[in-house]
Amino acid sequence: MKTKSIALLLFALFGSALINAQNTKIMSLKEGVSIVVTNSNEAVLANTKVATSKLELETMKNNQYPSVKVSGQYLRLAGAKVNSHLGGSGNGLDVSQLLFGQANVSMPIFSGFKLKNSIAASENLYQAQGFTATHTKEGLALEVVELFANLYKSQEMVKLINENIKSAQQRTKDFSAMVDNGLLAKNDLLKAQLQESNLELSMATAVKNVNVVNFQLATLLRLPENTIIDIDIETVKSDMAKNQLLTTSATRNDLEALSFQQKATESGIKIAKAGYYPSLALTGGYIALDLKDVISVSNAMNFGVGFNYDLASIFKNGKEVELARSKAEQTKQAVAILSDKIKEETQQAQENYALSLKQNKVFTLELEQSSENYRIIKDKYDNSLANTNDLLEADVQQLQSKINLALCQADIALKYYQLQFASGKLINSFNLSTTK
Repeated sequence: MKTKSIALLLFALFGSALINAQNTKIMSLKEGVSIVVTNSNEAVLANTKVATSKLELETMKNNQYPSVKVSGQYLRLAGAKVNSHLGGSGNGLDVSQLLFGQANVSMPIFSGFKLKNSIAASENLYQAQGFTATHTKEGLALEVVELFANLYKSQEMVKLINENIKSAQQRTKDFSAMVDNGLLAKNDLLKAQLQESNLELSMATAVKNVNVVNFQLATLLRLPENTIIDIDIETVKSDMAKNQLLTTSATRNDLEALSFQQKATESGIKIAKAGYYPSLALTGGYIALDLKDVISVSNAMNFGVGFNYDLASIFKNGKEVELARSKAEQTKQAVAILSDKIKEETQQAQENYALSLKQNKVFTLELEQSSENYRIIKDKYDNSLANTNDLLEADVQQLQSKINLALCQADIALKYYQLQFASGKLINSFNLSTTK
């Protein structure tokens, strides 16, 4: 026992030094959600994808503007002989240099509405990417909620088991003294020691769970690895009480994203059909030329209409249109499937939340009953009317009731926020906004 006491003392001293070396951060659930939707790697990547999609849209819009090209050349000619027939002269001329410059402008005016529909498709894809990013952040927020719930459960387990370990240690001490004085059978002492050992094993498991979940949460929130997160449970309860008053309905962002993708594929059909039509463009230009000692041209303006039509598209473009229609049909079906899935998820989340409320009432009553049962058994044991097995069993039942109630209370919050996620309003339930 002396060796065990020394080991426990050293463990306590080491643990105290380790905790002091770590950074403890008190955090509410709202703060954790706010951090993850703005600072996590996944959220930053989602925002980058939105920015990229916006640039793609702006690039597509630039195709509406005229194309302007300017080119020029200066050529040094070596031994060039030029025969000029101007003025009837056929004499050869020695020419040493050539200057040539031109500017061309082309403005598309018709391409089977391909440009218009391409811009519309890009706009819809940009909107879809925005809703996808928001849904990604909703998922991150739910991950934080789940980690918070798991961390709280693990921390509560540590507290409850630690309380019972103290009681078990005192019971073992009392039983040991009774055995020494011949008042108790050694077998009863062994039972008490076995229960104490089981509690210590449960404590080690609970501490491990705390460390694992704490590390996962700190990593997700991009906090230093040595950060110990202390949940501000009272703020969590307060925020949840306020959230219960929210009645604003919302649409799932993943469904919105898919709906805009469907619109983009419908524009894709029109883009494919544009291949049946010719393209027209206004053209204009300017040319300047100077062939030294021979000819000089300036202010040579030109303008006209450019026409282009691929006759083979009459036969080949049909497959492009069929492909575009098939993609649009796939997206339409995906929207219908996701709509049904969301209904199922929402209904299941509602049932889970209702069940957690009912379980809380049952576990509250169970704790009252197990506590009263332990008090009665303890009184009987003290008066030699109950044996050690009865006492230890009543103690285990009381501990289990405390654990059940603590875990259930965490589950109420977890199931509530899972319902908010299924309804598409998890982030809004914390009065937070996210950029699409």
